Amino acid sequence: MSFAPSTPVTGTAQTGFTAPTYTISADTAPDVNGKQYAVTALGGTQTGVTTHSVSSPFTFTFWRPKAFKALGPVDPTTGQLRSVPMNVWKCIIRKGVTPLAGQSVRNAMISITQEIPAGSDTADAPNLRALYSFAIGVLSQQSSGIGDTVVSGVM
Repeated sequence: MSFAPSTPVTGTAQTGFTAPTYTISADTAPDVNGKQYAVTALGGTQTGVTTHSVSSPFTFTFWRPKAFKALGPVDPTTGQLRSVPMNVWKCIIRKGVTPLAGQSVRNAMISITQEIPAGSDTADAPNLRALYSFAIGVLSQQSSGIGDTVVSGVM
Protein backbone atom coordinates (compact mmCIF):
# COMPACT_ATOMS: atom_id res chain seq x y z
CA MET A 1 0.00 0.00 0.00
CA SER A 2 1.35 3.44 -0.84
CA PHE A 3 1.11 6.70 1.05
CA ALA A 4 -2.56 7.64 0.80
CA PRO A 5 -4.03 9.04 4.02
CA SER A 6 -7.77 8.62 4.44
CA THR A 7 -10.03 11.36 5.66
CA PRO A 8 -10.73 12.32 8.34
CA VAL A 9 -7.38 11.97 10.09
CA THR A 10 -7.82 11.30 13.80
CA GLY A 11 -5.55 13.61 15.74
CA THR A 12 -3.68 12.54 18.84
CA ALA A 13 -4.13 13.87 22.35
CA GLN A 14 -3.24 17.51 22.99
CA THR A 15 -3.92 19.63 26.06
CA GLY A 16 -7.22 21.50 25.53
CA PHE A 17 -8.34 19.40 22.53
CA THR A 18 -11.18 16.89 22.65
CA ALA A 19 -11.35 14.20 19.95
CA PRO A 20 -9.57 16.25 17.25
CA THR A 21 -10.13 15.23 13.63
CA TYR A 22 -8.88 16.75 10.40
CA THR A 23 -10.69 16.44 7.08
CA ILE A 24 -8.12 16.47 4.29
CA SER A 25 -8.32 17.05 0.55
CA ALA A 26 -5.73 16.20 -2.07
CA ASP A 27 -3.73 19.28 -3.02
CA THR A 28 -1.00 20.00 -5.56
CA ALA A 29 2.48 19.28 -4.21
CA PRO A 30 5.28 21.77 -4.89
CA ASP A 31 7.14 19.14 -6.95
CA VAL A 32 6.21 16.16 -9.12
CA ASN A 33 7.72 13.61 -6.72
CA GLY A 34 5.45 14.66 -3.85
CA LYS A 35 1.89 14.27 -2.61
CA GLN A 36 0.21 17.01 -0.64
CA TYR A 37 -2.98 17.21 1.39
CA ALA A 38 -4.64 20.28 2.88
CA VAL A 39 -6.76 20.35 6.04
CA THR A 40 -10.17 21.63 4.92
CA ALA A 41 -12.32 20.99 8.00
CA LEU A 42 -11.89 20.35 11.71
CA GLY A 43 -13.77 18.08 14.10
CA GLY A 44 -13.89 17.74 17.85
CA THR A 45 -13.00 20.64 20.12
CA GLN A 46 -10.03 22.67 18.89
CA THR A 47 -10.85 26.21 19.91
CA GLY A 48 -8.92 28.80 17.89
CA VAL A 49 -7.62 26.38 15.24
CA THR A 50 -8.00 27.35 11.59
CA THR A 51 -8.16 25.25 8.43
CA HIS A 52 -6.02 25.68 5.33
CA SER A 53 -6.05 28.93 3.38
CA VAL A 54 -3.61 30.65 1.05
CA SER A 55 -2.46 33.05 3.75
CA SER A 56 -2.46 30.48 6.55
CA PRO A 57 -1.56 27.03 5.22
CA PHE A 58 -2.31 23.75 6.97
CA THR A 59 -0.78 21.06 4.78
CA PHE A 60 1.07 17.75 4.84
CA THR A 61 3.52 17.06 2.01
CA PHE A 62 5.37 13.78 1.47
CA TRP A 63 8.24 13.50 -1.03
CA ARG A 64 10.01 10.46 -2.40
CA PRO A 65 13.44 10.56 -4.03
CA LYS A 66 13.37 11.90 -7.60
CA ALA A 67 15.75 9.14 -8.65
CA PHE A 68 16.23 6.08 -6.48
CA LYS A 69 19.83 5.19 -5.72
CA ALA A 70 21.06 1.62 -5.95
CA LEU A 71 24.00 -0.17 -4.41
CA GLY A 72 27.24 -0.15 -6.36
CA PRO A 73 29.51 -3.12 -6.78
CA VAL A 74 31.35 -4.77 -3.94
CA ASP A 75 35.09 -4.04 -3.84
CA PRO A 76 36.76 -7.13 -5.33
CA THR A 77 39.72 -6.88 -2.96
CA THR A 78 37.94 -6.33 0.36
CA GLY A 79 34.54 -7.84 -0.41
CA GLN A 80 32.92 -4.75 1.13
CA LEU A 81 30.64 -2.14 -0.40
CA ARG A 82 32.65 0.94 -1.35
CA SER A 83 29.76 3.19 -0.39
CA VAL A 84 26.10 2.91 0.51
CA PRO A 85 24.03 5.72 -1.02
CA MET A 86 20.98 7.01 0.80
CA ASN A 87 17.48 7.39 -0.61
CA VAL A 88 16.08 10.51 1.05
CA TRP A 89 12.35 10.81 1.77
CA LYS A 90 10.84 13.90 3.39
CA CYS A 91 7.64 14.98 5.12
CA ILE A 92 6.79 18.59 5.87
CA ILE A 93 3.73 19.65 7.84
CA ARG A 94 2.97 23.38 7.62
CA LYS A 95 0.56 25.37 9.77
CA GLY A 96 0.03 29.10 9.69
CA VAL A 97 0.39 30.61 13.18
CA THR A 98 0.17 34.15 14.53
CA PRO A 99 3.40 35.24 16.28
CA LEU A 100 1.72 38.20 18.00
CA ALA A 101 -1.86 39.48 18.03
CA GLY A 102 -2.47 41.78 15.07
CA GLN A 103 0.58 40.51 13.17
CA SER A 104 0.76 38.56 9.91
CA VAL A 105 0.59 34.79 9.95
CA ARG A 106 3.91 32.94 9.73
CA ASN A 107 4.43 29.29 8.83
CA ALA A 108 5.37 26.87 11.59
CA MET A 109 6.82 23.66 10.17
CA ILE A 110 7.68 20.16 11.22
CA SER A 111 10.17 18.56 8.84
CA ILE A 112 10.95 14.87 8.99
CA THR A 113 13.78 13.64 6.79
CA GLN A 114 14.20 9.92 6.31
CA GLU A 115 17.55 8.64 5.06
CA ILE A 116 17.23 5.02 4.00
CA PRO A 117 20.31 3.07 2.88
CA ALA A 118 19.93 1.80 -0.69
CA GLY A 119 19.33 -1.95 -0.73
CA SER A 120 17.90 -2.14 2.78
CA ASP A 121 14.37 -2.08 1.35
CA THR A 122 14.92 -5.60 0.01
CA ALA A 123 17.68 -6.90 2.30
CA ASP A 124 16.11 -5.86 5.62
CA ALA A 125 12.48 -4.77 5.18
CA PRO A 126 11.44 -5.97 8.69
CA ASN A 127 13.91 -3.65 10.41
CA LEU A 128 12.87 -0.71 8.22
CA ARG A 129 9.27 -1.37 9.21
CA ALA A 130 10.34 -1.51 12.88
CA LEU A 131 12.06 1.87 12.44
CA TYR A 132 8.79 3.45 11.26
CA SER A 133 6.63 1.58 13.75
CA PHE A 134 8.71 2.82 16.65
CA ALA A 135 9.20 6.37 15.36
CA ILE A 136 5.52 6.96 14.62
CA GLY A 137 4.50 5.20 17.84
CA VAL A 138 6.74 7.44 19.95
CA LEU A 139 5.48 10.57 18.18
CA SER A 140 1.89 9.43 18.66
CA GLN A 141 2.42 8.44 22.28
CA GLN A 142 4.19 11.69 23.08
CA SER A 143 2.00 14.02 20.99
CA SER A 144 0.59 15.90 23.96
CA GLY A 145 3.93 15.99 25.77
CA ILE A 146 5.71 17.38 22.71
CA GLY A 147 2.95 19.98 22.23
CA ASP A 148 3.14 20.97 25.91
CA THR A 149 6.94 21.20 25.73
CA VAL A 150 6.89 23.42 22.64
CA VAL A 151 4.29 25.70 24.26
CA SER A 152 5.88 25.85 27.74
CA GLY A 153 9.55 25.40 26.89
CA VAL A 154 9.83 22.89 29.72
CA MET A 155 11.17 19.47 28.90
